[in-house]
Amino acid sequence: MTVTLADVAARARVSPATVSRVLNGNYPVAASTRERVLRAVDDLDYVLNGPASSLAAATSDLVGILVNDIADPFFGIMAGAAQTQIGGPGDGSGRAGGEKLAVICNTGGSPERELTYLTLLQRQRAAAVVLTGGAVENPAHQAAMSAKLTKLADAGTRIVFCGRPPLPEGDALVAALAFDNRGGGRRLTEHLISLGHRRIGYVAGPPERTTTRHRLEGHREALRAAGLTDDPAGGEGADSEGAGSGDQDRLTVHGPYDRRSGYEATLELLRRAPDVTAIVAANDTVALGACAAVRDQGMRIPQDISVAGFDDLPFSVDAVPALTTVRLPLFEAGARAGRLAMGKENPPPGGIATIAAELMIRGSTAAPRG
Repeated sequence: MTVTLADVAARARVSPATVSRVLNGNYPVAASTRERVLRAVDDLDYVLNGPASSLAAATSDLVGILVNDIADPFFGIMAGAAQTQIGGPGDGSGRAGGEKLAVICNTGGSPERELTYLTLLQRQRAAAVVLTGGAVENPAHQAAMSAKLTKLADAGTRIVFCGRPPLPEGDALVAALAFDNRGGGRRLTEHLISLGHRRIGYVAGPPERTTTRHRLEGHREALRAAGLTDDPAGGEGADSEGAGSGDQDRLTVHGPYDRRSGYEATLELLRRAPDVTAIVAANDTVALGACAAVRDQGMRIPQDISVAGFDDLPFSVDAVPALTTVRLPLFEAGARAGRLAMGKENPPPGGIATIAAELMIRGSTAAPRG
């Protein structure tokens, strides 16, 4: 049964005219009244009609692409690639063909804003939604996401994950394209161990993110396989949550995925363990901050300490020395997500595809001195 504007008005205990004013934003309404109306809209899953009521059951020409930070090349590359498949050129005549209008929704890493954007896209009857990057590992948020995505899918919206694993209940998805962050993290640390490094610091991302956990798990798998999990110095407290103990907690510092975090975390690692010979960073941007901190301490890369990143962002090869990192095919994954969102490509078997990560060995890593 279709929910009407009158149903929303009854639920919010206001007139239909007041509901219209709130939704159109063309007349001042008391904040408490506005909140009551919007809560009723959410509770009833009321969706604004398009230009004509006869189109109420159809999806629009809108596609939402959710990113944590559009200024971060990791997200910008995927979003731009997806947009080439969603809103690309038509037949050259200037007429609209099968393209959609791609809208970038910048969440700032906020779980609440992520849900808000999904609600707004639901009201606009979005044809598809592409969610990029790691997810927040919080049971309440995961349940809210699952419920919201199910409602979108039931209304005809195609849901694609790009660079993130599926939710525990992912039936609403067309596809989930997940990067092999765990395997990439393991191979990167194996490379450092093969060079002779035994004291390796790790600058991790936010602990609640899937990307952080998977990359750190890969790193620690390599350490365990090499027998490097004992704490010769007697660890001084955990800095990570549930991902190891002793020395590896002491050699791990969490922070945002940005340059400043890399700089500050590296200084902290060098304070805790001046004998580290290598530092692995959560991503290439963090690695740039780590490199700056190492240089400010009067050390050389890689002669005194090796530094490695993750993602193989465009600037990594131009760093001095060029950054050893793990390449993720961000553009290719984004373009594939766009095709899946548009129905141009069949979903992978089971709806889930793991995208391989490639180790890129460059000048920022070398055998430790002595």
